[in-house]
Amino acid sequence: MQKHLFLVLMTTMALGCKNKPTEATDAEKQRPNVLFIAVDDLNTMLGSYGGPAKTPNFDRLANMGVQFNDAHCQAPLCGPSRASLMTGLRPSTTGIYGMVPDNQVKSDNPETKDITLLPEYFKQHGYHTMGIGKLFHIHSPEDMFDDSGGRVKGFGPLPSKRFVWDGYGTSNRKKYGKTSTDWGAFPEIDSLMPDHQSVNWAIERLNRKQDKPFFMGVGFLRVHVPLYVPQKWFDLYPLDSIKTMPYRPDDLDDVPAVAKMINDLPMMPSTDWAIESGEWPKIIQAYLACISFVDYEIGRLLDTLEKSDHADNTIIVLWSDHGYRLGEKSTFAKHALWNVATKVPLIFAAPKLPKGKKIDRPAELLSVYPTLLELANLPAYNRNEGKSLVPTMLGNDEKPSFAITTFGMNNHTIKSEHYRYTRYEDGGEEFYDHDKDPNEFTNQVKNATYKDEIKELKKQLPKKNAAWDPNSSYNFQPYFVEQKARGNEISKK
Repeated sequence: MQKHLFLVLMTTMALGCKNKPTEATDAEKQRPNVLFIAVDDLNTMLGSYGGPAKTPNFDRLANMGVQFNDAHCQAPLCGPSRASLMTGLRPSTTGIYGMVPDNQVKSDNPETKDITLLPEYFKQHGYHTMGIGKLFHIHSPEDMFDDSGGRVKGFGPLPSKRFVWDGYGTSNRKKYGKTSTDWGAFPEIDSLMPDHQSVNWAIERLNRKQDKPFFMGVGFLRVHVPLYVPQKWFDLYPLDSIKTMPYRPDDLDDVPAVAKMINDLPMMPSTDWAIESGEWPKIIQAYLACISFVDYEIGRLLDTLEKSDHADNTIIVLWSDHGYRLGEKSTFAKHALWNVATKVPLIFAAPKLPKGKKIDRPAELLSVYPTLLELANLPAYNRNEGKSLVPTMLGNDEKPSFAITTFGMNNHTIKSEHYRYTRYEDGGEEFYDHDKDPNEFTNQVKNATYKDEIKELKKQLPKKNAAWDPNSSYNFQPYFVEQKARGNEISKK
């Protein structure tokens, strides 16, 4: 026994010795670092996506690597989307359809209790892990990172009084929660913004000499509501230059009942209200201002990385947890299985990847986990349900690709290169031809012309529809409260 302990001690000392590293340590040092950037509620209005936002640094990152023009989240809501990306599992597999506390992503859920979360996997393979800001729903499970900058409380700073929106709208205050939605110029300077402080934290660590490869997560709060940033960012977008989104008041007349229930969000501004009040251009102006603020902060990160010792050996991935509607489909929110709510920016840059390449094929955030493992030359994790995008980025994968988004139990949408098919728990369906109808105005599910396309997309629907994880909930929307209460009844259908 003593001999065994002595050998273990000597082996541990040898691995930790800086002067005489072992082969394993040398191999670890050759592995690329990872800069993992999450931006909350960011849709694809970026310049590199052809949008109106002034984003020199998002565009710069796209030119450094590969941009996916048709990437989609696994859930159009922060908590389940991030849980899916970090576990590598679909919401329909885990039952995490709503918000879940960071420390309960694993908990006693039979699918996740023994899962290795994305940052954990890198830690287990010799990486020094660091993280700050919103990476999971709040920050991260306890002890996830070797070096944690912690969560950022709330979405402040906040003015003493809201500028426009009271947070309740026309909702029943006892039945619905209160949204933090509001818009206006606040505070006076960038340094008061939590995201600026998070980048300061990350910059200090990027300038450190590292003995091991690192995994650094930086989670931005903006462009999550309230849409508050300093006035200088609003000044980039004069109101008379703002164009509002395509909108038809009768747009929802041909969608199923469940789609309308999910879209029943009276606490949020409606598009009709925004038109009548004249606030629609102002909301878009504020959203664009927030994007440009985040763009500036990302530029600070990229500048630091390029000047550091890690410039030539760092993988960068940038993603958003879901899209965001700015008046499309009658409201200002995510919360839907339509394209503008599921479509997200997704950009990879790495030493061996092409530069300035854009890919139009559908992709999933579920692929972030296995893609990072392949780019870092780490063993594949057999629990991942997504597929690595490395072959696609290198031009070696011509198979048809699909992106699946789930919102609540047994509500799924499938995005192919040209079409979107959606089926809800009540059997209601939607089908859109994006070549002819990119705004998804006309539901073509009953059009016999598309029967073969619909049949093929139906084959992609998840076979498993797990019951709601008991630790996951979404009380903001009555439909999901009721659905969870029905529990396992739906899974038996």
